[in-house]
Amino acid sequence: MIDCIAGYHLNAWTCGIAKFNAILAARLELPVVRIGSAELNRYRCPLLSLKMSEFSAEDALALDTWIERHDGEFDLFLHAFESTALEKRMLRAAARVTCGNRELYEQLKAGRPDIVEAFCPGTLLNPQRFDDTELRVFTFGMAHKIRVPLYRKLRDLLDATGKTYSVFVSTALHENTSFDDSFVVRFEELQSIFNGQIYFMGYLSDTAVFNHLVDCNFLAAFFEKGLRANNTTVNAAMEVGCAVITNLDEH
Repeated sequence: MIDCIAGYHLNAWTCGIAKFNAILAARLELPVVRIGSAELNRYRCPLLSLKMSEFSAEDALALDTWIERHDGEFDLFLHAFESTALEKRMLRAAARVTCGNRELYEQLKAGRPDIVEAFCPGTLLNPQRFDDTELRVFTFGMAHKIRVPLYRKLRDLLDATGKTYSVFVSTALHENTSFDDSFVVRFEELQSIFNGQIYFMGYLSDTAVFNHLVDCNFLAAFFEKGLRANNTTVNAAMEVGCAVITNLDEH
């Protein structure tokens, strides 16, 4: 029996296979570990769930070495197959092989007659409807600039109204930044602060941002020192008549 799910990318916010692996692991009550990590050595029969096109050259070489040392000691779930030498070695070395669609099954059954054709279910981690609340707050900013303490003050202000409310979070990515683990931790903190009444909207187009600004009661926007006259998000909100909750200083 497999005793862990091993994947290359682990951030379910940015990778569909990582999200699939997280859901599969939860259903099987197994841990998820990173391919290439020292932690993987703790398990006797991991299920490698992967797509080799995502691997860097260095990590692919490390996986090749690992496969040589663990012939017959792992299962394999293939999300794609490009017939590279490494993929062919991995296909031969796996104890059991499962693939994600009929095309892969037809492609690989000659080399692995025991291959199992499967599929991937929908990967909506948070299938929930938006609650119809009296107040709607939209907040938008760079992923690496979420200032959690000021959102606690926002919660206190909203609680003081005595009205029901919901918070919608959109974020942008600055060049050379990503949805890394620090962003995930911050958003989980926000979920705790607002007791689940918060929805992550992802990266929105200008049209989507405009519609949120028109439909919400407030835009919440917080800055390291305070609002500046050249903050385009706040200016866009005020241009469409949306009230803004923000932090100010002498500038």
